[in-house]
Amino acid sequence: MTDLKVEYKNIKELIPYCNNSRTHSDDQVLQIASSIKEFGFTNPVLIDGQGGIIAGHGRIMAAQKLKMDEVPTITLNDLSEAQKKAYIIADNSLSLNAAWDVDLLRVEVEQLQEFDFDLTLLGFADDVLEKLLDINAEMPDLPDGDKDPFQQKTFTLHDEQASILDDAIAKAKRSPIADTGLNDNSNGNAITLICEQWLKNHG
Repeated sequence: MTDLKVEYKNIKELIPYCNNSRTHSDDQVLQIASSIKEFGFTNPVLIDGQGGIIAGHGRIMAAQKLKMDEVPTITLNDLSEAQKKAYIIADNSLSLNAAWDVDLLRVEVEQLQEFDFDLTLLGFADDVLEKLLDINAEMPDLPDGDKDPFQQKTFTLHDEQASILDDAIAKAKRSPIADTGLNDNSNGNAITLICEQWLKNHG
């Protein structure tokens, strides 16, 4: 393995992996962008020798939202094609296997609140933060790798198709019936509503 060297590269030179199976919601990209603004770009994007992104697709999307021109990168030249494909998956899946010591987490969050730190930057939902800060509340169930009964579906769109989908999602999210109560992800609810309406009209 060669020495790892951080190099700043223009975002336009970096190529997203076309079969990236990890999805990023608008809300999550905004959270990553907020984190970058607060802490800086502390986690370089991993790329191959041709500028193909191996790890850091969400960070690139956040950098684009922040209108950044360059981001720190580390080039991994020694990975085979099989290793690159495997690492793209492993980089996302391994973190899902971690758990939380909620007692210690509560202490840390309480101390951050005493520092008047913006707790939304931690990435937790508001209701989870409220329970962590309420000494009398039952300990919250924090997310782990178990996604049941939720699923992730990945598909590739041309730019024109993506524009149509984005417009449809935005319109569906403004409709009260888009909130099914089954899913906290508003994009997932909007897409489900769009598909339901299509099935009704073509059933």
